[in-house]
Amino acid sequence: MAKYMLIMRGTDETVAKMMETPFEEMLETMGRFNDELIRAGVLVAVEGLDDPRQGVVVDHTGETPIVTDGPYGETKELFGGFYILDVASQEEAVEWAKRLPAFPGTKTEIRRVPSIGEFPQDNEWVVKEKAWRERTGQL
Repeated sequence: MAKYMLIMRGTDETVAKMMETPFEEMLETMGRFNDELIRAGVLVAVEGLDDPRQGVVVDHTGETPIVTDGPYGETKELFGGFYILDVASQEEAVEWAKRLPAFPGTKTEIRRVPSIGEFPQDNEWVVKEKAWRERTGQL
């Protein structure tokens, strides 16, 4: 099994459409999908994000980081939320992503999440992170 992150990206138009949808309807639709993932035993985490206008951006392109109100200047594809699934393959992650309830125009990016065991086990920082994960019940 491997972990895959499904990153949900919407456009300004899909975010606007989502905001027009009654909250209870959205909860019902997403809840049913989340329940399928739970029953299949593949859901590790799922989070949606708040309105991008409430966020800030820290821009590291210059010598000194600059903080501005969000979202980014160009909002063609906003990162709206994510799932982390523990599945057998990228193909299985793709199949789940195809079933994800999404508004037209939404894209779902799928990326594998490497495990701590894939990093050099003799590295000081990997050893410290692994110990932290063990202490917090993540391993």
